[in-house]
Amino acid sequence: MCRTGPVTTHTSQPLKKNLFLQSLYLEETENVGTSRDCGSRNGDFCPEVQDKDIVECLENEVQYWTDFSKVHYHPQSLYELSGLWCDIKDFNNYGIGREAFFGGLHAEEINERLRFFVEECDLPQGIQFIIDDSGGFSGVAGEFLENIADEYTNIPVLLYSVRSPYSSLDSTNRKLTLSRKLHDAVSFSKLSTFSKLIVPMGLPSLRTSRMSKYLCLEDQKPYHNSAVYASAIHSISLPFRMQPLGPSAQLSYTCGAVDVNELVQMLAGQAQQNKVMALDIVMPAPALSDIQCRQSLLENLHPLTPEVAENVEDMHALESMTIHGVFGSGCKRASVSEVKDAVQTAYSTAAERPRFSHLSVAQCPLPIPLPFPSIFGNLVGRHGELLDTPISESASRGSLEVHSIPMAARLRSSSCILPFLENRLENLRKFGIARGALGSELLASWGFGKDDVEDMGETLSNMVRTLNPVSELSSDSD
Repeated sequence: MCRTGPVTTHTSQPLKKNLFLQSLYLEETENVGTSRDCGSRNGDFCPEVQDKDIVECLENEVQYWTDFSKVHYHPQSLYELSGLWCDIKDFNNYGIGREAFFGGLHAEEINERLRFFVEECDLPQGIQFIIDDSGGFSGVAGEFLENIADEYTNIPVLLYSVRSPYSSLDSTNRKLTLSRKLHDAVSFSKLSTFSKLIVPMGLPSLRTSRMSKYLCLEDQKPYHNSAVYASAIHSISLPFRMQPLGPSAQLSYTCGAVDVNELVQMLAGQAQQNKVMALDIVMPAPALSDIQCRQSLLENLHPLTPEVAENVEDMHALESMTIHGVFGSGCKRASVSEVKDAVQTAYSTAAERPRFSHLSVAQCPLPIPLPFPSIFGNLVGRHGELLDTPISESASRGSLEVHSIPMAARLRSSSCILPFLENRLENLRKFGIARGALGSELLASWGFGKDDVEDMGETLSNMVRTLNPVSELSSDSD
């Protein structure tokens, strides 16, 4: 049958490469021995790109993560969730992501890509999973994680649920506010179910948080926020990439190597079996030059996890801390033994100390390569040392001025996470479970029946009960 009618054609020009991507292209063509001809089919490339111009371009023109990525990805690494004809702002809840995952052949194709990499490993120690859980990708991740749990039962999953500051902004739209509260509760319940450890990350404002004392951040720029989160994840996962030391080792630049499963057993496999971690960082970390600075290392660890309680006494707290690249006296990097002694001294004089603490140390600092944003204040020196007086007139410094920084990061299993859990449980009960709940129809549109919602409430309730057995919220009563 022949159909006739108007045809509308939608076209758009290819996105122009920014100066950073142009410089990568020029570098690559030089490495393969091609002539240094800056012409291209699209006329994108220009000669003599200066580093300072690249930095300025990145600060002002980044729109997508591909604008500053310099990684060569394996063909199996990237998967496009095709068939979605909506703006990313409308891809904003668990239900729409769940529906997208089951549409077409997405589930099987994504599983096949993971299977390819797992089969390349002789002995996988675990899977690190990073997800923006503020919208529809949370639903995609939840269904994907369920498949992973079914197929790879002996491989632990360490999940970082990350969101940008602007995703936490309050809305005057009551319907949208209700959707967000239910999304947060559903998302966390589902994601945590299929993870051995889950680390919520994403403060309402990084710029005004205490961890940004030596940083110049703009909350509206994911380019800035992602650098902080990536630095934190790099540091806390550094022990996974360390080589274990043998009993005869005499000199080492690292200590405290663990794999994902060992970390899970340390933090979630003991008495409480709490799987929800708080993540704290110091960026940059202070030097260990005197007793006062040693104590400040612990005092300056501030959370990247939202809604945590402060100054909580928890006799069952468990910790895993990573410190790397810190300075000792002068401009010399502290040795492994110096860092271990400093941390032991700090804990011995602290008002509170955890029941168990694991320490990993490395002398290597966090490198600051060219695409890293200009987020350091003018009290941060070239190698991340903290200065007494400003070093330049500019308020912010980037990779051209700061080449590396010392870091400290800590995962905590503690009752400090209770407010985060209780808020999600309370919202799910109020808007999804209670008789006549305003969000029951919304949850049904996401594909969740009454029993499903009650199961999610029980999951959150058990998490609260694990940390506070006498909590009123952990009871089954509404």
